[in-house]
Amino acid sequence: MQNSPYSAFATLLASSGQPVSPAELHGLLLGRSCAGAGFDAQAWLVDASELLGAEPQDNVRQALLGLQEMVKGELTGEDMTVVLLLPGDDAPLAERATALGQWCQGFLGGFGLVAGDAALSSEAMEVLQDLAAIAQVQSALEESEDGESDYMEVMEYLRVAPLLLYTECAKPQAPEPKPSLH
Repeated sequence: MQNSPYSAFATLLASSGQPVSPAELHGLLLGRSCAGAGFDAQAWLVDASELLGAEPQDNVRQALLGLQEMVKGELTGEDMTVVLLLPGDDAPLAERATALGQWCQGFLGGFGLVAGDAALSSEAMEVLQDLAAIAQVQSALEESEDGESDYMEVMEYLRVAPLLLYTECAKPQAPEPKPSLH
């Protein structure tokens, strides 16, 4: 198994005694960002600490801040694509499907944390319902061609679905001019 960003982050979390998956943390971060939380590092670390059940150690804290920079770049960049923090293709399908479910749960948790009872379009509601359904599907994927194909389809959907929510809820404005120092 190659040393993917996912496995490196999983090892880091495990070594610091954190029973949380990188997928769930990434989902939480992306969910809260798409709901309009902005990219304040302190607020992210508070929410991450809550999920982790403790204040993260320095090495985990640095990884969390790096993850936030990555998400900020994806959501505000030109590419309009999100890279999901999930196990690599060489991991068993069951492991990848479980991580996909954890990612969806984290996303829904993070989104709900920030959006609360905000009114959403029918498209946004549909995306959230899809994520809730995907979060439940993890054990239904079987180690087969069809299972692999279904997993890839869901992955593709999840790479674009957050962008719809971000566009609707986070309402990115034109870049603010840098404040001048007087």
